[in-house]
Amino acid sequence: MRTVQEIFDFLCRLAPLELQTDFDNAGFLLGRAGAPVDRALLALDITPEVIQEAGEKQVQLIVSHHPLIFGGGLKAVTDTSGAEKLLRLAELGIAVVSMHTNLDIAQGGVNDVLIELLGAKAEDSLDAYGCGRIGTLEEPMPFDCFLARCRERLQTKGLRYVDAGREVRRLAVMGGSGGSSIEDAVKKGCDTYVTADIKYNQFLQAKELGLNLIDGDHFCTENPVMSRLAEELRAGFADVEFLLSQRHSQVASFA
Repeated sequence: MRTVQEIFDFLCRLAPLELQTDFDNAGFLLGRAGAPVDRALLALDITPEVIQEAGEKQVQLIVSHHPLIFGGGLKAVTDTSGAEKLLRLAELGIAVVSMHTNLDIAQGGVNDVLIELLGAKAEDSLDAYGCGRIGTLEEPMPFDCFLARCRERLQTKGLRYVDAGREVRRLAVMGGSGGSSIEDAVKKGCDTYVTADIKYNQFLQAKELGLNLIDGDHFCTENPVMSRLAEELRAGFADVEFLLSQRHSQVASFA
């Protein structure tokens, strides 16, 4: 029988914890290292719905992208301290491992998967942390055609964007919140940037700089890595069942 520690060690080889940024809290966050695992659930976030799903599917481990414990100065684990999810997971005997910015930065992680999904091969990182990716499409394409590709491949309910009037050839991506890297994309010669959580002033900035900017939604730009991660885990542990969450999806709705 495999253990939580074995699976955690494997994940750390794929996305070393040393890569995580200083504000992060990736790692083995809940449970017993020696606990046996024959079924695990992968989800971008650990929501109440995901916890219910994990309980119903009788998994012993959840592997998430966003950390279960992240800031907030947690001082107690009770049903009145804001730690209800931690308490419920502990009651169910479910361990938690979260791979966050280390998985963003790692080769084969969030951003490599995202840029490949959108039709380019990663050639360089976008920012000084080694996060984000830059690549070139095999063939340039009109911006409206690229928008359609994004909607289809990201499986998003909708996109927010600025059309700078340029065809898409040199692409920058950053899964999740990447509005602060707009100038990096321009400096590295990109005509188009796909990320998420874009603010009003950042759309204005992109338009002024002549950069096509697409907000593909935080969930939708990061979630594709979970399928890749499941594939890696299944190859590494043939005796463990790795399930992708069916309860967690894009949070935002569009009228």
